[in-house]
Amino acid sequence: MDNFDNYNASEKAEATELQRMIAIEQQKAQFQAQVHTFTDVCWDKCVDSPGSKLDYRTETCLQSCVERFIDTTLAITNRFTQMVQKGAH
Repeated sequence: MDNFDNYNASEKAEATELQRMIAIEQQKAQFQAQVHTFTDVCWDKCVDSPGSKLDYRTETCLQSCVERFIDTTLAITNRFTQMVQKGAH
């Protein structure tokens, strides 16, 4: 997709900008999917019965659950990045 040899400078710039915009939208979609996933997981784990407001135990559980989810996701992402970098050398 990066082969712009047959395009003039303006077309190359437009294609590059389009690729950048697509990458940004993909990142947004990925982020939204992660938020949806940890919302589902943490809600099921922490909320016994929804009420008009969260009690302290539920709020603490949700906060801890989301933090663990984010920490785990970052650890997995970092490990995957390390594996890819080792494979590239």
